[in-house]
Amino acid sequence: MKKAIHIAFALLLLASCSGRIEYGKTVSISEDVLMDKIRGGWFAQTIGCTYGGPTEFKFKGGLMQDEQPIIWYDEYIYDTFIEDPGLFDDVYMDLTFLEVMCDLGIDAPVEEYARRFAHADYKLWHANQAARYNILNGIGAPQSGHWMNNPHADDIDFQIEADFIGMLCPGRPNRAAALADGIGHIMNYGDGWYGGVFISALYAYAYVCDDIPTIVREASKVIPEGTKFRSCMDDVLRFWKKYPKDWKRCWFEIDKLYAYEKGCPEGVWNGFSIDAVINSAYVVMGLLYGEGDFEKTMDISTRCGHDSDCNPASSAGVLGVIYGYDAIPEKYRKGADMIADYPFPYTTLSLNEVCRRNLELMDLQDGVLTFTVEAPEPVRFEQSFEGIKPVNKIVLKKRFSDSLTLEFDGNSIVVEGSVVKTGHDDSDYRAELQAYLDGELIEEWVMPYDYITRKYELFSKYCFASGHHTLKFVLKNPHPDYEINAQTMLVYDNE
Repeated sequence: MKKAIHIAFALLLLASCSGRIEYGKTVSISEDVLMDKIRGGWFAQTIGCTYGGPTEFKFKGGLMQDEQPIIWYDEYIYDTFIEDPGLFDDVYMDLTFLEVMCDLGIDAPVEEYARRFAHADYKLWHANQAARYNILNGIGAPQSGHWMNNPHADDIDFQIEADFIGMLCPGRPNRAAALADGIGHIMNYGDGWYGGVFISALYAYAYVCDDIPTIVREASKVIPEGTKFRSCMDDVLRFWKKYPKDWKRCWFEIDKLYAYEKGCPEGVWNGFSIDAVINSAYVVMGLLYGEGDFEKTMDISTRCGHDSDCNPASSAGVLGVIYGYDAIPEKYRKGADMIADYPFPYTTLSLNEVCRRNLELMDLQDGVLTFTVEAPEPVRFEQSFEGIKPVNKIVLKKRFSDSLTLEFDGNSIVVEGSVVKTGHDDSDYRAELQAYLDGELIEEWVMPYDYITRKYELFSKYCFASGHHTLKFVLKNPHPDYEINAQTMLVYDNE
């Protein structure tokens, strides 16, 4: 009886705002309805991540065809959780920040979020790893995520880590954006930051509206007009209206316009894209064309390709908040139930525990959360890699144990590379390097061999004088069992 009452209450709440969101309206949600939505969001996010896991970056610049089945069976989440726990990085990264809030409050200092993130034991990639290296080597937030210090500033990282912010801010996307400002700039900037701001706004409005196009349209308004990110979200809505039954045509039109990388060296002039813009578009395509159907939503976000575990995680999570845990199809829900009391890797929080903590961080009074629904306000305008464009990309595959000289024409350069072990030494080797541009010493840094603390690129430098340049690397502390591998040189110049 209690379940029937709280489901009816939820439906009444949502029915009152279908098709539009009443800004300035005071809304009250009872504790049991709120917990159902919180559980829906966290459980659905975990399910979506698992659903798309086997296809992650298997489809780069192409669709996953309908006839290709996606694996699922009752114990699939449990088996994945035990055998491949690293798949859930977009969940346990959220939990790192949530644990800080549990310890120090929802407005904990950014420095503490950055410290916990940088010193965690888990592996990181792209913007996250570049930021971790920056923080461990004295470049704190927000400079740790800025594109001048982080070639991955526009990557997906904060997009996949911001779900929890929206789930803490029902109906309040501007409050979510304020939290996202500090946390998101630890690892991202520009469109990379906007990815997390947008996802958190989707979740915030999912508490107060069940009309998915309205949620998408209104959430996108937190992103400034004139940015690549906002233009892409507006275009997804435009093509959805033009081709309401053909998600593949929408995918094709969006990929023609937005499926290109400007920052991430691995993705520039390559089919690979970990850019937040295109991957957020796939989240939205799943939501719009999924039409509220849980499996269809996950399936479309997965079949769009690229980061196809993180995208269905977010689209499913938004649905989970809209409809609640009890509305998740049993086919998927019972798999998540099997691991609901298992702590996620690198954290003390299980699904059941994180739902409880999420609720505790919300300001309930006498078992009810009351808040005023906010009209979306655009956050500040910022764009990464402004004024430059890629003009050359050269595979180097050059190893050196003393020095290496490169020549190029442009005004910015990123050299991908790493420390390579050639012998049997097991010491904690940290290569000490210098960079000379046209004979002038411009940077000194260390490159750990250790994977957790590694530097993601060998070197990056943006926006110096355009022209012909010589870049020389010098290894100050050679070791007989290690070499420096310069893999690829990416050159930019003025647009």
